[in-house]
Amino acid sequence: MPDHSHLSPREQQIAESYAAGCSYQDIATELHIAPSTVRTHLAAIYRKLEVSSKLELAGRLNGAVAEPRSQTEMTAVISELALNLEEALSRERALSQVLQIIGASHGDLDLVMPAILRYALDLCDAEFGILFEYRQKSRFCASFTLGIPQAFKDWLDESATFAVSDQTGLGRMVTQQDVINIIDVKSETLYRMDDPLRFATADLGGARSFAAIPMMAADRLVGAFTIYRQTVRPFSDDALRLAQIFAAQSVIALENARLIGDSTRRVSIR
Repeated sequence: MPDHSHLSPREQQIAESYAAGCSYQDIATELHIAPSTVRTHLAAIYRKLEVSSKLELAGRLNGAVAEPRSQTEMTAVISELALNLEEALSRERALSQVLQIIGASHGDLDLVMPAILRYALDLCDAEFGILFEYRQKSRFCASFTLGIPQAFKDWLDESATFAVSDQTGLGRMVTQQDVINIIDVKSETLYRMDDPLRFATADLGGARSFAAIPMMAADRLVGAFTIYRQTVRPFSDDALRLAQIFAAQSVIALENARLIGDSTRRVSIR
């Protein structure tokens, strides 16, 4: 049995669970602690065992000898862990605050949606974002925007509800009902085919990398949560997972507003 006596019993338990593939949330739920506390323990575990990845952690727990590291290397590892922890805590605070805003908004989407977009752009490192509501038959309208160039916003306002082709990002999202992540909107053939939405996105909005996340209420498509970068920097899997969380919160806000609206109308009828 490998000697990990320098780990506390709680650290040993967390280390084994994390190395086995459990998420922060899984471990937090099992141990009745906050996910941020799990992260703090893992930072200490990584430092004590002199590891810098889950793979190395699993190896050390199974008896592998730690590779010798210089003080400079260890400082870099600790700095990276500290930065990751800060980013994780920022995500957790943002998601918690968005849920609080939704709960206190009384269905006021003008209060909720800009907040969701603001946090999404910050945490996903995007220049601007648009929340499109779906109007059936591949038709959309841009209900909320943040950071969008004025020329693109004017085009969306003038277009009101518009149809999209199957080859656009939104069109592919409708067909696949899955996340669409486009590396460079100008590199696709569609850009050279005078598609109006692609022209507006690339030339008026200056967008290059783009992601569209379907907003689903049960099995019903209610919209698209879209984020844009104005340089060719594809969104990572981590960024897309975050965007999916914000898209889900947008659905909660929309459905909450709908329920409040229905309730108000019933009261008025009475």
